[in-house]
Amino acid sequence: VQLQASGGGSVNPGGSLTLSCAASGLSFRGKGVGWFRQAPGKEREFVGAVHRSGGSTVYADAVKGRFTISRDNAKNAVYLHMNNLRPEDTAVYYCAASPTIIYSSLPVASSYNYWGQGTLVTVSS
Repeated sequence: VQLQASGGGSVNPGGSLTLSCAASGLSFRGKGVGWFRQAPGKEREFVGAVHRSGGSTVYADAVKGRFTISRDNAKNAVYLHMNNLRPEDTAVYYCAASPTIIYSSLPVASSYNYWGQGTLVTVSS
C-alpha cells in the first residue's frame, strides 16, 4: 500500500491550493482518510478528515471554513481544498488512511494505518 500526497507549492497569502492524495494497493472506498501537517519545528497536527462512510467530515478549528475535503471514488483520490491560505498554514501536508477508524478517532494520528509522503505548502508574500 502506498499513499502519495501531491499538489503542494508556493502561494501568496489569501491564495488557494488543492492537494491530492492518491493510493496504490488500496481503495479509498470505505476508508477514513485524514490530512495532517507538520510545520518546521512543530509537531504534526490534524487538519481534517473524511469518515469511512464518505459523508462526514471533521476539521481542525484553525482551518474550519477555509479548507474542505472531498473524495472521488472513481479516481481513488481524496482532495484537500485550501482557500484563504495564511502564512501559518505553511507546512508539509500528509494524507493517511484507515479501514477501521471511527469518527471520534479521525483527528488522532495513531489511528491511521497508512501514511503517504508529504507535500510542502509554503504561504508567503
